[in-house]
Amino acid sequence: MINAEGYVAPETREQVELAIAELGFRPNVNARSMALGRSQLIACIAPNLTDFTFASIIDAAEIEARTQGYGVVSASAETRADFVDLLDRLVAQRRVDGVLVINPLDGRESELAADTRALLIGARSLDGSRAAITLDEEAAGRLAIRHLLSLGHRVIGMIQGPTDEDCVQVRSFGALAELNEAGIVLPADGLVTGDWSATSGYTGALALLERIPGLTAIFAQNDRMAIGALRALREAGRRVPDDVSIIGFDDIPLASYFDPALSTIQQDFAVMGRRAAHRLIAAFDTGRLEPTLERIPATLIVRQSTRAL
Repeated sequence: MINAEGYVAPETREQVELAIAELGFRPNVNARSMALGRSQLIACIAPNLTDFTFASIIDAAEIEARTQGYGVVSASAETRADFVDLLDRLVAQRRVDGVLVINPLDGRESELAADTRALLIGARSLDGSRAAITLDEEAAGRLAIRHLLSLGHRVIGMIQGPTDEDCVQVRSFGALAELNEAGIVLPADGLVTGDWSATSGYTGALALLERIPGLTAIFAQNDRMAIGALRALREAGRRVPDDVSIIGFDDIPLASYFDPALSTIQQDFAVMGRRAAHRLIAAFDTGRLEPTLERIPATLIVRQSTRAL
């Protein structure tokens, strides 16, 4: 009756629920896990646990899992070997019922056994065999460039993230497609690659200033690189946004506190984390996790770092 399974007469159910409330009864989680043949735990594995993006997704997933009676084991796997080791210790030994893999790199998703319930966050399943949730990266890249174009900018540079990451490839594709459709071809020296750090945004912006005469706008593919670019432009004597507009990506908490406040593309990490945990846990009951890709829309946040020419 406590599990709400099978037929129970309404009057009997009411008496049991009243007794539960009066006694303050709480189900024994370990006993329930044994009865269900589950650990009541899921794992969240990310390249690291310090990145704002990863931490925000894990936090949301943990909140959702808790509402479903599940706990979350969070672990970092910087390398593919680390990832394989975690799978052995957590999945093969049945310590968790399923896995959320955040921003999988270096083809590590192929290490997942076919019968492992797993969902990817922040990257597509390239062979289509895994469920995944990502930002709509192509639309997000287009959104950033469309904002700059709407302000009259035509000489635009871009600082992208590491090119081995799926989100970067799709984000850049969308940005370049938006430029091409506006009749603008980004020159080869107008695209520089960073590593998500502010330092790489700083050096990337200096490179763009040197390479592109008349540069009026920069799209940095995360806020940290955009912040590095802000400093580089200031040191080069270029005013933001009077001389050069900058748009970032992510909308980190400090983005609105920089000088000038950073225009950016916001991705909803909370929605991604909650949806991922919900879909994974629901699959434990249905026995099926459909290998579909769910795209979360991005939002343009306009602040003071971009302006019309």
